[in-house]
Amino acid sequence: MLAGEGSPAEVVASRGLEVVSDDSALEAAVDEALAAQPDVLAKIQDGKVQAAGAIVGAVMKATRGQADAGRVREIILQRAGVEG
Repeated sequence: MLAGEGSPAEVVASRGLEVVSDDSALEAAVDEALAAQPDVLAKIQDGKVQAAGAIVGAVMKATRGQADAGRVREIILQRAGVEG
């Protein structure tokens, strides 16, 4: 902003810094990560909820760190049939 790049919203948009919180995009990324790591899904379903961190990490990598990590975790637990 100080360098004359525009408003805060314009700077965020131009640099791709928006947080991805669109459920459909997050759900697709979670589904892809779970499909790639079925063993982690099985661990989560067996009660090792902390294993969800591996999937959160994969989704964050896929979205270049722009996913809403809290919402991603909720979606993972929903997909696994586990209550958070």
